[in-house]
Amino acid sequence: MGETILEMKRISKEFIGVKALSDVNFKVKKGEIHCLVGENGAGKSTLMKVLSGVYPHGTYEGEIVFEGQTQRFRTIKDSVNAGIVIIYQELALFPDLSVYENIFAGNEVKRGKLVDWNQTIVKSKEMLRKVKLDVNPETLVKDLGVGKQQLVEIAKALSKDVKLLILDEPTAALNEDDSENLLQLLRELKNQGITCIMISHKLKEVISIADSATVLRDGRTICTLDADKGEITENAIIKHMVGRELSDIYPKRASSSFGERVLELVDWSAYDPRLGRHVAKDVRLHVRKGEIVGIAGLMGSGRTELALSLFGNPKEYRLQGEMRLEGKAVKFSHTSDAIRSGMAYVTEDRKGNGLFLAQDIKSNITAAHLRAISSKGLINHNEEVKQALEYKQSMVIKAPSVEQLVGKLSGGNQQKVSIGKWLFTEPKLLILDEPTRGIDVGAKFEIYSIMNELIARGMSIIMISSELGEVLGMSDRIYVMAGGKIKGELPADQANQENIMQLATQ
Repeated sequence: MGETILEMKRISKEFIGVKALSDVNFKVKKGEIHCLVGENGAGKSTLMKVLSGVYPHGTYEGEIVFEGQTQRFRTIKDSVNAGIVIIYQELALFPDLSVYENIFAGNEVKRGKLVDWNQTIVKSKEMLRKVKLDVNPETLVKDLGVGKQQLVEIAKALSKDVKLLILDEPTAALNEDDSENLLQLLRELKNQGITCIMISHKLKEVISIADSATVLRDGRTICTLDADKGEITENAIIKHMVGRELSDIYPKRASSSFGERVLELVDWSAYDPRLGRHVAKDVRLHVRKGEIVGIAGLMGSGRTELALSLFGNPKEYRLQGEMRLEGKAVKFSHTSDAIRSGMAYVTEDRKGNGLFLAQDIKSNITAAHLRAISSKGLINHNEEVKQALEYKQSMVIKAPSVEQLVGKLSGGNQQKVSIGKWLFTEPKLLILDEPTRGIDVGAKFEIYSIMNELIARGMSIIMISSELGEVLGMSDRIYVMAGGKIKGELPADQANQENIMQLATQ
């Protein structure tokens, strides 16, 4: 490493009066893995879209120099032809086409004017070997897991003679094993001379893989850190990202005494007839007023399925056992029953199931409780705006107005809208499923602070999380699930990563 392969000089980009990038300077050395970090809305993805031609030359100010040549990319195809390929968090694959068809889509292997399918399959096998993916190239992409689909995307990039590979949150939807496999592949590609830029919110991954890391904040370059100089540490990255020290990522809350049991499950089981097995079995747990109860476990342990079985059973599991809310046995035949009883559930999939991305903030905030802003079947739009403004302010949702489309917000602000939507129903018990997935450390801190405020007001929270640090940092008590069963209950002061993982792998 040493030779510069990419330099972006004084890049500025504006959207209808909003300055997304302001005089950004970004330099990448040939053959390195360079991580780009910053809070949601810092400008990371916008900068990469400028680089890749999504935002064409002429729509931004500044200069792009790649391999010593000034570039004026007007389309994505221009950047691909130069050897720059970007892989987005939302994979751009055709699920109903085969692996080999996806790898060479738009870059077909031809004999004359016709596609040579036999040679396409041969070359796709070669690409699959490079990414260490052992699948039949004739397999349909929709039949692969997310981790393998990610590798197909990288194989597709390699088929285009990539020199600079850009990955936007590549591990956001992957489990730990798939994430580590992907990071190892990036190390091997680096050894083959391929330069990588990786956008990531997962600071542990950044620390483990980055040769350099550039921090953006509010559309500006803050600094570039060098791993060889020992500069890439969690504390250093956080300080530069948020502009302040976060000595404790998990905000402290005043010691609280817990009230009566708000929720209690007795021998609770949920059988999924489509899978032909129990997704939750003989579960016994309780949640007290003013308490955060964490539920830990590996993917597939049954945590989300348990939450859905409580929240009106939208998956139509066959339920057994007893659920008590504030001491009274309850049975819900629909999600609306759970809402009326004071329960709310913030899904792990905010884009797919939690929000209406094509609608504005105010419509999303009030969607789960329209009765509160309606009279005689008609929505009072003035009241809708009033309520949405209150939540926008109290939850520090960063948007120009409550008329802003939710799909245009950063991940952290989308998550705040998702939580606000359920707080508007005035729940007694709030279930948070992966509350900080895919958002930056600054937004995480804000959501943790919101959780503490809710607890201080007497609400109860069940938090499902795959991040053990989050479970340990925010919970008063922790249940550990595996195979649909509760394997153990730990007070926060007796829990650590080792004993949680020991229970989770039983």
